Amino acid sequence: MSTRPAADAPPVRRARQGRAQRRESLTALGMVSPAVFLLLLFFVIPVVLAFALAFTNARLVSPVPAQFTGLQNFRTLLDDPLFYKSLRNTFYFAAVVVPLQGGLALVLALLVNAKVKGVNFFRTVYFIPVVTSMVVVSILWTFMYQKTGLVNELISHLSLGLVQGPDWLNNPSTSMPAIILMSVWQGVGFHMIIWLAGLQTIPQDLYEAADIDGATRWVRFRYVTWPGLRTTCTFVLITITIAAFSLFAQVSVMTQGGPLDSTTTVVYQAVQTGYAQQQTGYASAISLVFFVLVLAVSLVQRFLTREKG
Repeated sequence: MSTRPAADAPPVRRARQGRAQRRESLTALGMVSPAVFLLLLFFVIPVVLAFALAFTNARLVSPVPAQFTGLQNFRTLLDDPLFYKSLRNTFYFAAVVVPLQGGLALVLALLVNAKVKGVNFFRTVYFIPVVTSMVVVSILWTFMYQKTGLVNELISHLSLGLVQGPDWLNNPSTSMPAIILMSVWQGVGFHMIIWLAGLQTIPQDLYEAADIDGATRWVRFRYVTWPGLRTTCTFVLITITIAAFSLFAQVSVMTQGGPLDSTTTVVYQAVQTGYAQQQTGYASAISLVFFVLVLAVSLVQRFLTREKG
């Protein structure tokens, strides 16, 4: 009896396995290619172009081709007082929003994590502003912040007419706090959900053990809840920081950078420089410097909130 088919079986099987693996690889490549294409089109290519244009005098619409100018845009940026003011406004916004929004979101998450009747209703209410367009929210709050708007009417009624609210968006001292309040209200629901997801990953056995030991609520939070939220905390802080540094839509809709540049941010200045003033090269330099600053802040924040072994 011939044994040749048995001897040929392993090579045939390996060939079939190789064809199957190639088909799987081609299928995976076909599935991932749209995402890779969009990532290249809307992220990688713009970043490379911004880096290249930052060293030229390119304009958005100009019959003269762009010329290489070296570090001229960065020297101009260092002498630009508006850039320092927008940078100060951006850091001011982030310094207030990050702890306020993160802390308030954690408090709301702790409240809605309680097993009480009707908690799903409150989860929905807190999350509604998140699914609403920022432009729509900004327009709505612009009307509320008017001199005769809802905010001032509430202040007047609560103080029995003794206190009259300011013209929030037209006053340099109140315009940025007004935007901060609106931004926290709009974004707190999203990070509440993130905190809530982190809370629900903490084993209930730890809470039961703490109850047996007679731990108070504060002790349970300090030694059980907070250590279990360490990774969630890092994610929440980084996402809020990045969103805070990219402040643009609220400023564009509500104040257009005013009054007296009190709400101008780095992103808003870059957009205005690149599109309104058509100085594409200078706007790219602003964006490049801002990217480095945000990256540095994020790395420092990640280092400070890392898990210490």
